[in-house]
Amino acid sequence: MGYVIPAPPIPSLGVDGTEARFPMHRIYCVGRNYAEHAREMGHDPDREPPFFFLKPADAIVTDGRDFPYPPQTSDVHHEMELVVAIGKGGADIATASALDHVHGYAVGLDMTRRDLQAAAKKAARPWDAGKGFDPG
Repeated sequence: MGYVIPAPPIPSLGVDGTEARFPMHRIYCVGRNYAEHAREMGHDPDREPPFFFLKPADAIVTDGRDFPYPPQTSDVHHEMELVVAIGKGGADIATASALDHVHGYAVGLDMTRRDLQAAAKKAARPWDAGKGFDPG
């Protein structure tokens, strides 16, 4: 069976010290888990718990490429992030076994189109356009 259009490549990241690549499937992100940043964004970290959202795997910029300033925005912010690469799946994983599923760790740079994110939040709409976008 073939595809009706060409299938995109699987997004992947190089693994330091090897020729191997780590395939990207989903990028889960945690919001409001850093108290100082939550306050900066107008939230009370003592009253609002962290939450999860997704970014598309093909939004990553890899292998030393430049980050192109995204169109349709005038306010891009960056945040340094701890990346946890999950190497095997599972469900209802016991806390004692959780680290058995971690392949490794990295540092990531999360880019956000803040103006688009703020407009979507104000309209009580999803803010995917501010967090997940084609890097070029």
